[in-house]
Amino acid sequence: MRHPSAHLLAALVVLNLVGCYVSAVNVSIPIDAPADSEPLAPTLVSFSLEQDRWPEWTGVEARNDFTYNALMNYAALTGQPPDIRVGANSEDHTVWSPTETLNDDVYPPPNAITPYPEATRITVGNDYYQLSRYLPRGTHMVWGVNLGANNATNAVNMANAIAASFQSPDVKTADIVLDRIEVGNEPDLYTHNGLRPKNWTVNDYVREWTASAGPVVEALGISGRNGPITLQGLAFANQGFTPRKVYDLSILDSAPGRAISVVSQHHYQAHFCKGGNFSLVSFMNKTSVRSNLSIFDEDIAATRARGLGYILGETNSIACHGAPGVSNSAGSALWAIDYILRAATRGISQTFFHQGIGYKYNFIQPVPLNRSVIDGSVLNPPLPAQLMPSYYGGLVVNTLIGSSGSAKVVELTVNGTNVSGYAAFEQGVLVRAVFVNLHAWLKNNSGDRPSVHIDLDLGGGASDVAYFSNRPVFARRLVLHHADDTANLTWAGQSYETADVLPKGSVAEERVTLAVGLDLRASEAVLVDFQVTAPVSASSTGSSRSGRGKYIAAGVVSGVAVAFFAAVSMYYARRRMTRKQKLSPSTSVATSVIDIQEKS
Repeated sequence: MRHPSAHLLAALVVLNLVGCYVSAVNVSIPIDAPADSEPLAPTLVSFSLEQDRWPEWTGVEARNDFTYNALMNYAALTGQPPDIRVGANSEDHTVWSPTETLNDDVYPPPNAITPYPEATRITVGNDYYQLSRYLPRGTHMVWGVNLGANNATNAVNMANAIAASFQSPDVKTADIVLDRIEVGNEPDLYTHNGLRPKNWTVNDYVREWTASAGPVVEALGISGRNGPITLQGLAFANQGFTPRKVYDLSILDSAPGRAISVVSQHHYQAHFCKGGNFSLVSFMNKTSVRSNLSIFDEDIAATRARGLGYILGETNSIACHGAPGVSNSAGSALWAIDYILRAATRGISQTFFHQGIGYKYNFIQPVPLNRSVIDGSVLNPPLPAQLMPSYYGGLVVNTLIGSSGSAKVVELTVNGTNVSGYAAFEQGVLVRAVFVNLHAWLKNNSGDRPSVHIDLDLGGGASDVAYFSNRPVFARRLVLHHADDTANLTWAGQSYETADVLPKGSVAEERVTLAVGLDLRASEAVLVDFQVTAPVSASSTGSSRSGRGKYIAAGVVSGVAVAFFAAVSMYYARRRMTRKQKLSPSTSVATSVIDIQEKS
């Protein structure tokens, strides 16, 4: 090896002191899972579908392969397809009819703010529910029934048709599972949308919900919250009605209340119901993500104390189908990563991202569109089915989760206004970490794209650090040119913006030197894979920690070598980084890159 001269070493010191193109943060990552780590469900990223146009998502005479492939991409990462909830506003406008085979919908006219409005009346028959057979094998579902009509007979008819469809040969062969029935959507908004008078209260809600949900539970033979089919409760939109309020009103002591296994809260960051201008920079805000979720902490604690699950049963960026320039932006993918994982660390077990045909905040647009999602203008030719930028956020999260089914997560302390970090553990051992830089790099920005250098400080004993120092560590990046782009993202070097949703290109991974760390550009995310397999059993090693002990000697030698050459490696790596930035602004940069490995 050619050693740098004293002049080069001096230059390195000066570069680190005065260089302003990159800031630095030191992040401590525990090697062993902390006691407050939370489970990462394989279906943490799930979907809520507006009920009115359900057949377009699945296909009618044949499977919608675009939807199917998009869901299977997620399933390939976690071993389980996303859960699907069908309902939302449409569920409170749906009636079941014995004379209807599929569905008959009535829609208001579109407009510039809402190019694809929700149906005001949906009449469905038995075949409507059997379309579940076209979902990926093993999909678990939640179906909504109508509380808005305050008609228990219709609620029971819907529930019976739903349950019967899951006993049909086609649905059973496809192994599609009905987990829960939801009675009513966002009842706290009934006084705003005309479904109830202005003086309707949370006490009225509990009484009317019990009157409709009770017959549903009886008709389906649901005896409690531990059976194969249970109820999903509440589905409140805001904080006017809260879980704590209805617990105090003894909703859980009623017959249908005893069938509630999961409590659902809905959450959006703002609303576009009457239009308006929204700032992408303000949306991509680390502080806002945290404050928007912390309002649920007391409800989560009260719910879990009662042995119930707590989910965001409907969520996304901005309500009323999303806001242009924000919900459909590349930056929304970065926001989604931070939002989903922050939710998981707060004890929220699933996040159901709401989707509808032609909605701006979709992860997936499953069919061609003949009107613009931005302003409702006519599209000729129609826009083909496509993935939206937020979809990439789910890819990153599901990669962090992995397929073990046992992953847990903690948020890492990152002392920066824009960068968030999370670590995942399997069987108590660190396996992966993800970092997100929410600094919005926009099309109208000029100059060098800012970057943050992340120093990785692995916490643990000498044997732990030695073990990790000797393992191959790789990084994969979510790359976008600008936060306000609406396409052309890549995850680990691959694009999913293809006609069949299957990834194009080879997987790109960067080799990382732990002692050097890595750089993360503005509007970028990176996932670090520590390539750690689950510890062998205690019977053969004594413990997972002693199983790592054999690496101590090699780790000491490696640590000395890394310490000796760290400054030199940093210098040459930063030279390579600077050169790459000048040659290609869109190239992903890391000071810790040793090589790029292409995998098919």
